[in-house]
Amino acid sequence: MTFMRKWNLSTGDFVRIALFAAIIAALGILPPLNFPFLGGVPISVQTLGIMLTGVLIGARLGVLAVLLLIFVVALGAPVLSGGRGGLSVFFGPTVGFFLGWIPSVAATGWLYRVLPISSVYARAVTASILGGIIVLYLFGIPVMAWRVGLTFMQATFASLVFIPGDLLKAIAVGFVAEVVERRKSNGIP
Repeated sequence: MTFMRKWNLSTGDFVRIALFAAIIAALGILPPLNFPFLGGVPISVQTLGIMLTGVLIGARLGVLAVLLLIFVVALGAPVLSGGRGGLSVFFGPTVGFFLGWIPSVAATGWLYRVLPISSVYARAVTASILGGIIVLYLFGIPVMAWRVGLTFMQATFASLVFIPGDLLKAIAVGFVAEVVERRKSNGIP
């Protein structure tokens, strides 16, 4: 109860946090694409979950959902792309992207709320690109370079393979946000 009061969380907030942590985890079931030149960093759809979480439940609840998922992964649950989980995840080449989910979901949620763009679709896509891609890469690329033994520029160029898929994810988030907003405005829960 104290945690709920301190963070001003309702029971519904806890449900949203758990639901979006579960959505991100469920997206890890889809098989990743692995390329040798990425040093073990897979192309997965879990970043779609990060973008959706930020846009649909906001920065504060989104961060709590990601922290819950990180805790579950640390306990050993194999819910990351490729069935990965456990403490070894925190020492691999993906750790920068994985822990980068925290600032990424926060930035995406915050940007979605404050961007002066009237179109829900355009605001969601823009927030997803800025927060869900750029912020994530700012954390993931340097750590990948360090863990794999690449220069920053080599890691940056290797990461270009992620861009087309991440842009498609941002576009998908825009469509979902528009549908959700339309349903809310029509009084449909």
